[in-house]
Amino acid sequence: MATNGPIVSALKGDLPQQARSLYRSLLRQGRQFQAYNFREYARRRTVDAFHENKNVSDPREVQELMQKGLKELQMLKRQTVVSQFFQFDRLVVEGGISGKQHGKSGDIARTKEQGWT
Repeated sequence: MATNGPIVSALKGDLPQQARSLYRSLLRQGRQFQAYNFREYARRRTVDAFHENKNVSDPREVQELMQKGLKELQMLKRQTVVSQFFQFDRLVVEGGISGKQHGKSGDIARTKEQGWT
């Protein structure tokens, strides 16, 4: 391996250490999304991409994948900043309950502030 190019400036250490660092950075950045679905998509996409390419041994191909990963990280950073501008209700799968519950024994009607029943 002659040089690591622009990766050296962004990630320190040998190539496996750089890959682990990129992996953790992508996961960490993905958790910054406000919307649950985007957070989960970012996590799944990162995990799947690294599992899919875990057996790549050609140094040139590894470098290309690292460059692609760094571009994805930059894009993810921009997108998470944009997502901070929007307010989302927490989903039930996140443990958040939005709206109000009322009703008689057993018949609960969920209503949101926007007015549906």
